[in-house]
Amino acid sequence: MKMTGKTVLITGSTDGVGRYVAARLADAGARILIHGRDKTRGEALLNEICLRKPYEGAFYLADLSSLSRVRQLAKSVLAQEKRLDVFISNAGIGSMSPGSERQLSADGHELRFAVNYLSGFLLARLLLPLLKASAPSRIVNVASLGQHPLDFDDVMLTKGYTGTRAYAQSKLAQIMFTIDLAGEIDGSGVTAKALHPATYMNTTMVREGGFTPISTVEQGGEAILHLAVGDDMAGKTGVFFNGMQASKANPQAYDGAARRRLRTLSLQLAGLPAG
Repeated sequence: MKMTGKTVLITGSTDGVGRYVAARLADAGARILIHGRDKTRGEALLNEICLRKPYEGAFYLADLSSLSRVRQLAKSVLAQEKRLDVFISNAGIGSMSPGSERQLSADGHELRFAVNYLSGFLLARLLLPLLKASAPSRIVNVASLGQHPLDFDDVMLTKGYTGTRAYAQSKLAQIMFTIDLAGEIDGSGVTAKALHPATYMNTTMVREGGFTPISTVEQGGEAILHLAVGDDMAGKTGVFFNGMQASKANPQAYDGAARRRLRTLSLQLAGLPAG
């Protein structure tokens, strides 16, 4: 995909793999919408990219642990942007950072489920009109090979909680949403894909979690770019990739009844009309 004249929103793009992807796409000529929780870091990245190449972009400040802030983010993008060609849902928190104990979001939801999954679910839903108007366009959900089936009797993990399970559940939810959404919007010109970019990239999340990096940010970034702008990905939707290769997710991702239950729950939690 030629990126000149295209607009890309990347959540969690002030650090790590999101920052790498933002810089690469800006260099390719895209207008990059940077998102983060730290205004100073976001504006510094915007300025850094502008110094390397004449470029127009924007920084959007939002804490994705609050659904009201997610709604404000979507409202701002819809008000200020004329098009949106690619939405990369990359922001997230790891299994051990910021701590492995069970925490709640601003709305009272289990924190990893809220940040890693529910915020992206709501943001994608709210941005769909702009994505459809800009078609052909793409949604890319940055998930993981670490996946744990959802227990619909205890999605918020009030029992048997571990950070690892919470993280893995949120990532499988992302993939289930990707497949479900792809079917829903088939024929609209918008595609939805998910991937595990790379294992234990050398990022702040990995290091703060106490893990030894295995992969580079560049490796993960190239995998994300492949789904976001690769010519061979045009029209492909409802798929899960492990790096550069098509792969299979946890079996629950292909359970239509489970996906419908997740959709119903997510619409309710996000305050969206049932559909």
